[in-house]
Amino acid sequence: MKMFEYPLATSTWDDAEYAAMQRVIRSGMFSMGAEVSEFEREFSEFVKSKFAVMVNSGSSANLLMIASLFYTKQNRLKRGDEVIVPAVSWSTTYFPLYQYGLKLKFVDVDLNTLNYDLNKLAEAITPSTRLVVAVNLLGNPNDFNEINRIIAGTEIQLIEDNCESLGAVFNGRQAGTFGRLGSFSMYFSHHISTMEGGVVVTDDEELYHILLSLRAHGWTRDLPQDNLVVSKSTDPHEELFRFVLPGYNVRPLEISGAIGREQLKKLPDIIAARRKNASYFVECLDSHSDIIIQRETGQSSWFGFSLIIRPNSSLQRRDLLDRIHGAGFETRPIVAGNFCKNEVVKYFDYTIFGDLSNASHIDRMGLFVGNHHFSVAAGIEAIVQALR
Repeated sequence: MKMFEYPLATSTWDDAEYAAMQRVIRSGMFSMGAEVSEFEREFSEFVKSKFAVMVNSGSSANLLMIASLFYTKQNRLKRGDEVIVPAVSWSTTYFPLYQYGLKLKFVDVDLNTLNYDLNKLAEAITPSTRLVVAVNLLGNPNDFNEINRIIAGTEIQLIEDNCESLGAVFNGRQAGTFGRLGSFSMYFSHHISTMEGGVVVTDDEELYHILLSLRAHGWTRDLPQDNLVVSKSTDPHEELFRFVLPGYNVRPLEISGAIGREQLKKLPDIIAARRKNASYFVECLDSHSDIIIQRETGQSSWFGFSLIIRPNSSLQRRDLLDRIHGAGFETRPIVAGNFCKNEVVKYFDYTIFGDLSNASHIDRMGLFVGNHHFSVAAGIEAIVQALR
């Protein structure tokens, strides 16, 4: 495998994370415990949500987020309900929707922000729409003022897949907290890493209690005595193996919680460094004749840097790839590109609203490179030279 000077992702760990791991090893407690609880408390403080539930991945966070909406006492989702999704995202944005029998409606994205084409989103809303999934792509928040205006006066619920955008801010508020629920990922290539890991946040106490049960077997053991799911016995033995929801086992490891606590301390500096890199990237490439780069909404946390060949350019993606690789950067498609091209959608109950011309163009003519917690100014200059 070719080694790149600027790989997609690099570790932000140092002695603090390894010391945290040793702390857990010395304790002998490896399954979910006090370290996870503290990480959840600290994470909710950082994003300013009332509740946070850590799980074993961002994909599991998306799964629990959807599942929880089926078990609320009021305004619960049901199979066959229509949910609107952007056509560009990761696979496990969509899979839980299919697995819970929801009808997906794919809507095109904006070629500049890479998030919803807001005009098309507004046109796609029908009386059947029950849920909108906002995906904050590559660190960039959606325009939640406009999304909330679009769904105002309806019973449509909003949730966020914020797995790529920890630390992004819109109107002074953390991305991932605008919806009824929001998901985050701590996979290696993301802003912070707990090896594998994810979080769901919410301000809704009932959903919080549902998430606690769904995370661990659907049992009552992890619920507080006074909760909004079920009446618990005062005899703890009666609650050891009592199952009330069709749950999972997506609990995180205690080591992941301990690492996460150290990573959160570094997160402000990590975000600041990524934004500094982005400022230079935008300065260098904002008006390039052949390339479109992502337009920031609010304050992006700049997961990576997208490069999309302009529709009127003669440049081909194979040439673009060769040039960017020559500049020392590892590349990836822009998330999963136009997801509707994938064979797996044959299993979905879905429709496509209008056309997906922007998603298709991104799929054919786009790529992204990684951003980092250290300066990549020299690499950005190499990209500029490669594109001349």
